[in-house]
Amino acid sequence: MADQIRILIADDHPIVRKGLRDVIEDEPDLSVIAELGDGAGALESIEKLRPSIAVLDLHMPKKDGFQVAEEARGRRLDLEIIFLTMHDEPEFLHRAMELGKGYILKESALSEIVNGIRSVAGGRPFVSASLAGALFQRKSKVQEFEKNVPGLGALTPTEKRILKMISAGKPTKIIAGELYVHPRTIETHRASISQKLQLTGANSLLRFALENKSKLSD
Repeated sequence: MADQIRILIADDHPIVRKGLRDVIEDEPDLSVIAELGDGAGALESIEKLRPSIAVLDLHMPKKDGFQVAEEARGRRLDLEIIFLTMHDEPEFLHRAMELGKGYILKESALSEIVNGIRSVAGGRPFVSASLAGALFQRKSKVQEFEKNVPGLGALTPTEKRILKMISAGKPTKIIAGELYVHPRTIETHRASISQKLQLTGANSLLRFALENKSKLSD
């Protein structure tokens, strides 16, 4: 079918992969085009096969799910990502929603994966039902922070990402390398961010980023 949603599954447990594939392929509009057992293979297949959605286990050999998502984003690969995990801690959820659009607990994966895929394919985030409250809390915190610092709302997605990387202590050359751009491009973004946030002084942007690290990582 030409309008099928093309899905890649990466998990180091064959039984998990088989269970997900069986459930997904019961749906006529969903197609599993590849399944991998490690993150490096997943990234290579994502670049080669260009799935619509990648379902990634957080903990895999060679590269974990977050690393695969970060590198896929750095290479500007056009896809949505759903993370599979056993972790229900908010910090994992927050990081997942920065890098992807779905977060499903393994304990409920077989019952939630189809709805998760359909939601994410439609442009809507999806998290396991038991984590819905944490997702709402996350959105509220971000909204309140942006309200208190109006200039944040004017930042582009790339500028927001760079600001988070600055808050993690990454220098310009490292950020440029991870985003596959010239360091001068990052300096231009830094100047734009500082202007929008009305920050002046040589270290004001770094100071702002470090002081608000926990909020910027949400």
